[in-house]
Amino acid sequence: MSIVTRTGDQGTTGLMYNRRVAKSHPRVEAYGSVDELNAALGLARAQAGDPWLPVRLLAIQQDLVILMGELATAPGDLERYLKDGFRVVTPELTARLDGLVMEVEAQKISYQGWATPGGTLLSAALDVARTTCRRAERRVHALGDAGENPNPEILIFLNRLSDLLWLLARWVETKAGVYPSTDSAVA
Repeated sequence: MSIVTRTGDQGTTGLMYNRRVAKSHPRVEAYGSVDELNAALGLARAQAGDPWLPVRLLAIQQDLVILMGELATAPGDLERYLKDGFRVVTPELTARLDGLVMEVEAQKISYQGWATPGGTLLSAALDVARTTCRRAERRVHALGDAGENPNPEILIFLNRLSDLLWLLARWVETKAGVYPSTDSAVA
């Protein structure tokens, strides 16, 4: 079977259980933004030298696959999705992010004011992931505004994840001894 199916040539795409929607549908925008986030995290993970970080980023990426699957399922198919053994975003997934936030915050991280992305390649990649996460959060919210009523835990998870990614970028900069901040002036 080829990756080329030609089923999307007319501007539609398939959700779970063969439902077709426009590629511009809010549901597709939501899970597509999460897919971009997953790719951005993959880029950050590929640059991470410290063994602590790539393991945690991979776990988050695996949770994002759960999130994307849930978003790619129309509300009318969610019961079937669960019956088929697929997982959905739960408070436990968010609690793992909370645990990571506490773990990173327990370390001495230097930042003053609002950090300017780009202190290191890895911190910049984490900041790109953070801003992509914020876009995904907005797209999931828009899905709700469109009457699609996504799982409210998805917004909580994405909000927490964006906070964690900001914190991880600062952690990377602190470890590298780089502290870019908007508070510093260029002479």
